[in-house]
Amino acid sequence: MFKNVLFPIDQSRETRDAVTIVSNIVKTYDSKLFLLSVVEKSTEDDSIMSHEDSVAQLLAGAKELFAQENINAEIIEREGMASFTICDVADEVEANLIIMGCRGLGLTADGAEDSVTNRVINLAPCPVLVVP
Repeated sequence: MFKNVLFPIDQSRETRDAVTIVSNIVKTYDSKLFLLSVVEKSTEDDSIMSHEDSVAQLLAGAKELFAQENINAEIIEREGMASFTICDVADEVEANLIIMGCRGLGLTADGAEDSVTNRVINLAPCPVLVVP
């Protein structure tokens, strides 16, 4: 059912909380796991996700974490706007499911426009499982 699973990751607690669910789904359906992290280039943002070295370390650490669960993951690092990049990669890898954490930023009218999760839900080429 879920041959290819895309798991966009960042350094958030919500991403860490989703790891167990991702592991369970990948094992249950014998899925291929793709770990994606997006380098967001911004002149205003000096966050961890704007540094390529930090993103590479994050991906390597996540790959190792899944390897401990006997799950082989393919890592993908891209640059761009997170929501659009996630959907583009989902299309490229022919993902049957995107699993992502949610920070709750879209719970207000103002936050809905800025919510990566909300945009992915609306643009994704496949089902999206949101882990609160």
